Amino acid sequence: MQRSHNAIQLTDLTPDDLAQLYAYPAELREPYVRANFVSSIDGAATSDGQSAGLGTPADKTVFLMLRELADVVLVGAGTVRAENYGGARTDPQLRRALHERGIGGHPDGTAPPIAVVTASAAIDVGARLLTDTTVPPLIITTTTAPADRKQQLADAGADVVEGGDLAVTPKALLRVLAERGLHRVLCEGGPHLFGELLAADAVDELCLTTAPLLVGGTARRISLSAHEFDRPMYRAHILLDDDGTMLTRWARA
Repeated sequence: MQRSHNAIQLTDLTPDDLAQLYAYPAELREPYVRANFVSSIDGAATSDGQSAGLGTPADKTVFLMLRELADVVLVGAGTVRAENYGGARTDPQLRRALHERGIGGHPDGTAPPIAVVTASAAIDVGARLLTDTTVPPLIITTTTAPADRKQQLADAGADVVEGGDLAVTPKALLRVLAERGLHRVLCEGGPHLFGELLAADAVDELCLTTAPLLVGGTARRISLSAHEFDRPMYRAHILLDDDGTMLTRWARA
């Protein structure tokens, strides 16, 4: 990956340029984890309890392209509930074109599934995750989660997988994705899941949007973990928008 020390104007990029800028490495043989978050200037990961409150047009443009490129969108159960997640909506023609170029997408144009990590399988079967989607979600849970909950989710159309006994570790999580050939991983939160992946040194990239807002309050950061860690990253590029939004891409050093 080349380092870029100059800021790029988002409006100067075509959709093809943007796709190439965020392309995953070619010929992946194991999961490559890219995280995507938005925060305020003062570090808040949410506004009024949701990350959508920090969104800008530039953030949405990159958010959608990252989904077009991904094999799977990874989230924690708390984020699914807080953000009222539905299935990913992507452009089948673009997904096929990206696959032909070898940088992402899907050969059939199919949207990436939402993969949810939940130790207890506590997902409402009436949630948009299951009722508003074109692709069955992947529920990664534990052997000790209530059997009736797992069966209800399976009956509602989810692909339910047991990834551990009492918890789903990052290693087990990535094994489940690898077994399904889901190598281009896009993690959209929440802070606990992202923190666990960071602590396990399982994150390859962070795409961070800084919205031109000051929020204050007690909003959480984008990552939370039991212990501190030092994870050096280098800046791959910076995109700027006229409204003040700054989109940075950080890669494993």
